[in-house]
Amino acid sequence: MAYESIGSNRYLLFFRALTSCFYFNLSGLRVWMIFKTYSTMDNLESSLEKSSNFISEFTYHKLIDLGINKEVATYVNVFVLLAILVFLVYAVQHVVRKALKIAFTKIYNSTQLRFFDYLLKNRFPHFLALIAPFSLVKNSIPVVFNDFPHLINPLDIAMEVYMVFMIISIVMAIIRSGADVLREKPEFSAKPMESYLQVIRMVFFLFGAVAIFSSITGQSPTAFFAAMGAASAILLLMFKDTIMGFVASIQVTTNDMVRIGDWITMPKYGADGDVEEINLTTVKVRNFDKTITTIPTYTLISDSFQNWRGMQESGGRRIKRAIIIKQGSIRFVGDEELPRFQKIQGIRDYIDERGEVIKKHNEKIGADRTVALNGRNFTNFGLYRKYIDWYLNNHPGLHKGMTLMVRQLAPTENGLPLELYAFTNTTKWAEYEYIMADIFDHLIAAVPYFGLQIFERTSGNDAFGIKFANGPEVKNEKLGIK
Repeated sequence: MAYESIGSNRYLLFFRALTSCFYFNLSGLRVWMIFKTYSTMDNLESSLEKSSNFISEFTYHKLIDLGINKEVATYVNVFVLLAILVFLVYAVQHVVRKALKIAFTKIYNSTQLRFFDYLLKNRFPHFLALIAPFSLVKNSIPVVFNDFPHLINPLDIAMEVYMVFMIISIVMAIIRSGADVLREKPEFSAKPMESYLQVIRMVFFLFGAVAIFSSITGQSPTAFFAAMGAASAILLLMFKDTIMGFVASIQVTTNDMVRIGDWITMPKYGADGDVEEINLTTVKVRNFDKTITTIPTYTLISDSFQNWRGMQESGGRRIKRAIIIKQGSIRFVGDEELPRFQKIQGIRDYIDERGEVIKKHNEKIGADRTVALNGRNFTNFGLYRKYIDWYLNNHPGLHKGMTLMVRQLAPTENGLPLELYAFTNTTKWAEYEYIMADIFDHLIAAVPYFGLQIFERTSGNDAFGIKFANGPEVKNEKLGIK
């Protein structure tokens, strides 16, 4: 039987380059490993053809000797050889994989290089162990299908396709292992390595597709790219998100807009949490309620988002909150009241210094002090504002190197806001909330000391108290109590 496709098989160049190869004699389930260098392609083809004829004919005649019909024996012969081949493939793959795992484990234990550990985790020995079964199957095709030569060429093509995927798997395992090693380095820990891996994977699959196309059709890769050019509009539509995501991931990385671990906020997509993964098409954000929001990568370029990395790197987190004072409680402070306010340590020096300035100004303009409106005066609101300023500047939980101020906002129908603007000396959420609560606990409790009132909307109980404010007798009468 002739094995016509051997001469045209370009992949035999690979076997000629090897210094040794395995040949398996399937007769009697015996396996010989012949290590020999073939100087010419003719020697290799001749050996394969002789081996093919001998093994196939041997099993065929054995079946005839068992009394099986010749036509039936031809098909049974194929199934017998296939069964033997499957067994040998499994055995060889199992043995080689185990040997490679042991070898890589020993290398890792002796060198402690993380790269070899990641090679094991990414199943590199498993993919590498496929080479031996591949060689066995490819060289066994003319043996098993010796009586069906029309099947040999299609099976050869199938093996070429399989080889493409095998090579891609081996290379990607190496690249993934390298990426895992880089992730452990501080300078790469926040980089979107998954995006890079996906780009590399796409490139390899593109080359794989070209190789498969060339193997199946027998045409050069130029024909493949010509066909791709004709279908470019359809391909652009199909891979729109991938292409946009690829461009966006490059821009995001180049401009350092987002890193793994950044806290970002995108109200439009309900995202408020830490970035866990950036790949070609999506960005995964783990929100603070432990839910996960998935955002298209290109929206980081097309839409606006808030990145809190600057706050985290600065070492301070902003407090921007107002205490709303009831405007009717704001009044002038008379001279007779100043001694009481001077007992408050935080504003004692301020009252003394400011009091001298006010006194000189009033004397200069000849202000009639019988009316408080004449001249300049202290107000309880101004003293309270100064007290807050002193308190914030002396609070141990606030960052003194950042903006710290107390400001009065425009009056509203809901009262007069007195806003605190400061930064804590920590960015940790729990500590930040504790410091802010501690500050406002104190300042809200201090409001009555200055004769002020915090604005609150009237509730049902407040209205009830106002209605019966004339004493318990009136209250009892309204309630029907005698």
